[in-house]
Amino acid sequence: MILNTGQRTDIPAFYSEWFMNRVREGFVLVRNPYNQSAVTRYEIRPDLVDMIGFCTKNPNPMLPYVVELNERGFAQYWQVTITAYGRDIEPGVPDKREIVAAFQKLSALVGKDRIVWRYDPIFLDSKYTADFHLRVFERLARDLSGWTDFCVISFIDLYPKVRRNFPQARELLQDQKIALGKDLIAIVAANNMTIRTCGEGDFLAQYGAECGGCMTPAIYERALGQALSFPKFTPSRSECACYLSCDIGAYSSCRHFCRYCYANSDWRAVKKNAGRHDPRSPFLIGGPLPGDIVRQAEQKSWKAVPPKEVQRELF
Repeated sequence: MILNTGQRTDIPAFYSEWFMNRVREGFVLVRNPYNQSAVTRYEIRPDLVDMIGFCTKNPNPMLPYVVELNERGFAQYWQVTITAYGRDIEPGVPDKREIVAAFQKLSALVGKDRIVWRYDPIFLDSKYTADFHLRVFERLARDLSGWTDFCVISFIDLYPKVRRNFPQARELLQDQKIALGKDLIAIVAANNMTIRTCGEGDFLAQYGAECGGCMTPAIYERALGQALSFPKFTPSRSECACYLSCDIGAYSSCRHFCRYCYANSDWRAVKKNAGRHDPRSPFLIGGPLPGDIVRQAEQKSWKAVPPKEVQRELF
């Protein structure tokens, strides 16, 4: 199975100590965000967890633990977001030069097949113009060249939480997406990378982008170097082909406070939840509550055949 950590919050950036405590104790309890009394218990063991998926804007706090995860037998797949935005849009994200350096260190530890650069979501305004994006993107692409093979992009979607927290944001027109997308594709190609799109359809495929998704079964298999037998799964969005299940995070707990975030309701909820976090708790936020119903997740390894037998098929 794939254990995901990053769709609801940024665990590597803010909860790395808690996460490693969960790994060492061998389990985690996850409260259903839509039914607070429903709790799922996941075992965190290498014979059950084929790969851990991380999504972060700051991998630095997790770097001391990456070798330990490797030694414990946990394969890792990392998506690290580095954008052009400043503190006006991403108030809690450290200086991008620090993140680039952390990306390079992380790539050296896990291998460039198991790390990708995310540059998303992309929006345009009077400050963050297309030219601004291209200048910063080209500099980042040069810095990350050789440390990964892929860059994932997507254009901003105005989900209800985004509209509430970032009311001035506007979606790009189709011709803007095509013009900017073509230039981004050319930049990464010059730096030995390929663009992957996230939930954008296939309109950039003709210009050289891979448009099949950013965390798909095929991508996991390529990173792992082994075929997996995936259970049936229905994506939460029709335009998304990614296999995202078993997320152990919690909404409204990411202290990056990005204006475009779809996972935080508002800053008050984040600060309240951050105050309820205990690194020793089996829950990311808070602890057991009266009336909790704990369900043991059905878990098993999805590995199908020995790695050497599928090497040619995957690469």
